[in-house]
Amino acid sequence: MSQEAKRTFFERFVQSQAFGSIILMLAAVTAVIWANSSWSQFYKHLSHLDIGVIFAGKTYHMGLAHWVKDGLMTIFFFVVGLEIKREVLLGELSSMRKATLPVLAAVGGSVTPALIYYYFNRSGAALSGWGIPMATDIAFAIGILALLGSRVPTGLKVFLTALAIVDDLIAVLVIAIFYTAEIHIKSLVAAAFFLFLFYLAVKSKSRRPFLYLMPAIGVWASFMVSGIHATIAGVLIALLVPVKSRIDPGRFLEQVKESIERLAGTGPLTRDSLTYNKEQWKLVEEIYLSADDMIPPGIFLEKHLHPVQALFILPLFALFAAGVTINAQTFESFPGPVSLGVISGLILGKQIGITLFSWLAIVTGLADLPEGVGWTHIWGVSILAGIGFTMSIFISELGLGSPALVDEAKISIFIASLLAGGLGYLVLRKTLPASENT
Repeated sequence: MSQEAKRTFFERFVQSQAFGSIILMLAAVTAVIWANSSWSQFYKHLSHLDIGVIFAGKTYHMGLAHWVKDGLMTIFFFVVGLEIKREVLLGELSSMRKATLPVLAAVGGSVTPALIYYYFNRSGAALSGWGIPMATDIAFAIGILALLGSRVPTGLKVFLTALAIVDDLIAVLVIAIFYTAEIHIKSLVAAAFFLFLFYLAVKSKSRRPFLYLMPAIGVWASFMVSGIHATIAGVLIALLVPVKSRIDPGRFLEQVKESIERLAGTGPLTRDSLTYNKEQWKLVEEIYLSADDMIPPGIFLEKHLHPVQALFILPLFALFAAGVTINAQTFESFPGPVSLGVISGLILGKQIGITLFSWLAIVTGLADLPEGVGWTHIWGVSILAGIGFTMSIFISELGLGSPALVDEAKISIFIASLLAGGLGYLVLRKTLPASENT
C-alpha cells in the first residue's frame, strides 16, 4: 500500500510538471506574439505599470514585471528550496552513494556549458552571461519525459529529477555569489535577524501564520535592498521549514487512540452533537491537531504551492520575460557570440558534461547506473537537460545589462530549448523499450 501511494504521488508530480510545462510554453508564445503585434505598446505599458505601497511616510514601488520577477518568483525559489531540502534529507540525495551520480552529472552539466559560453565570449559585456546555459528547466524536462509514459524506467525519472534539483541548487548559488553587484551589510544583518525570528517561530511549533509570514516578508524586503537578488530569500526561508513530522509516529498513534476512546464515551456522536457538546468538540480538535502535527510542514507547503508556481507564477514570469521584439535589426548580427555561447552550451555542453561526468562516477565505482537505465538513456536525458528555459531567462536578465544582448540570449534560449526538447524526446523514444500496451 505504501509503495502504491508513493508511486501515485510521484506520478502525480510528473503529470503536474507535464501540464505546467504546456501552460508555461503557451505563456511564452503569447508574450512573443503580443510583443510583436499592434498591441506591443500596451504590453510595454503593462510591464512597467507602477505598483507600490506607502510605509512610514516613504513610497516603495516597482513595475508590474519587476514585482513578478522579484516578488512572485521568490515563491518559486521557495518551492525549489523545499525540493532541495527534501531530496537532501529524505530523497535521492540523502546518502553519498545515492547522491553521487546526479550530483556529479549536474556539476558536469553546469561547468561544461559555462566553459563553452566563455569560449565564445571572453571579454566585454557579454562575458557576464556565462551562467545562462548552466540551468535546466525541470518542468519542461520532466514534462517531455512524461510524454513517453510507462516506457520510462522509474530510475531514469528519479535521476533526471535529482539532477535538475542539484542543477537548481547550483543556479541559486551562482545567482547569489556571482550576480551580486553591491552588498549592503546592514540589510543582510536585518535579513539575518528576520531569519532568526522565522527560526524561532518554527521551533515554537506555533500554529499562527502571522508569526511565520511577517518574518518571511522581512527577510524578502531586506534582501530587496541588500544587493543580493531577493529571490534567494525564498531558498533560505525554505531551508528552515521542517520536512519531517513534528511528532513521533508512535506518540501520534497513542494520542489519536486515546482521544478516540474518550470520544466514544461522550455519548452519541452526530453531525449536530458537536455544536453543543464541548467535550466532543475538544476531543475532535485534539485528533485534528495531532494529525496536523504528523503532516511535515515542508511537504505540505511543497504540495500546495507547486500548482501555484507551476500554473500561475511561472507563466506570469514567462509572459513578462519572454516578450522579445523580433525584427530585421534583431537578426542583423545573429548568430553572434552570445547566441553561439548559449545554444552551444545548452545543446552540446549539457550532453558532454552530464554524460562524461556520469561515466566518471560509474567507472570509478562511486555510483551505479539506476536499474533498467542504459547509457543511451543517460545521453537522452542529457539532451533534455539542455532545456534551460525559466532559469536561463532569469539569469540572462541578471547578467546582461544591454537590452540587445538580453534579447539575443532569450531568442537563443528558445531555439536551444526547442532543439533539446525535440531531440531528447526522439532519442529516448527510439532507445527506450516499447510499452507492453503498444
